[in-house]
Amino acid sequence: MLDVKVVGHRGAALLAPENTLAAIKAAADAGAQWVEIDVYLVADGGLVIFHDDTLERCTNGAGATAQSTVPYIKGLDAGAWFSDEFKGETVPTLVEALTYIQSLDLGLNLEIKFEQDNVDAIVPGVLAELDAHWKDNDKLIISSFNKFALEMCSQLAPIRHLAQLYDAIPASWQEDLEYIKAYSVHCDYSQLTEPQAKAIKAAGYKLLCYTANTVEQVSDHWHWGMDAVITDDPKVFLA
Repeated sequence: MLDVKVVGHRGAALLAPENTLAAIKAAADAGAQWVEIDVYLVADGGLVIFHDDTLERCTNGAGATAQSTVPYIKGLDAGAWFSDEFKGETVPTLVEALTYIQSLDLGLNLEIKFEQDNVDAIVPGVLAELDAHWKDNDKLIISSFNKFALEMCSQLAPIRHLAQLYDAIPASWQEDLEYIKAYSVHCDYSQLTEPQAKAIKAAGYKLLCYTANTVEQVSDHWHWGMDAVITDDPKVFLA
């Protein structure tokens, strides 16, 4: 399934405003074949592509993302903060992103951003949108730090490829992965050790490391068995 070495992080967050269609295009233009983006639930039940709990860093809006509505968020400028070139770029909805990513023939790592335990608020909606709008299951990985969200994905959509996100790999990693029938592990490259990497690979899982932006940061990780790097600048690794 995943046979690429480079995944663009939030599209390509060093090349264009993160989690926008422009960032997805920048990743494709750089030669990336997969992108990672974040899906976030907002107050009216809508699903948007956004990372932060508040709107200030990446838009000209203000307030808590979860308390905003899709019409309000769609009216914000999500590009001017990055550069004048991207002034007027908007926050995409999940459906807009799915449609655009497939038009570019890219694979997708969709991260569910949700910190609460009432995952029935977000997971069924995400899965329904994927069922309706995503065609190739082999070009999709659903990831999350939220193990409850992944458990629900495993129960409701057992065909989907799931990835447990970690900062540092915990002692319980094998139990966690077996429970959700995981496809891959996605972890912070700077906290991964060689024994952990080799154990994950020996157990049969794909291993992706985020967010390295220089070749040197993960030069050893390839030898440990890392399958792909998740990077803000795909050009660095595709040059």
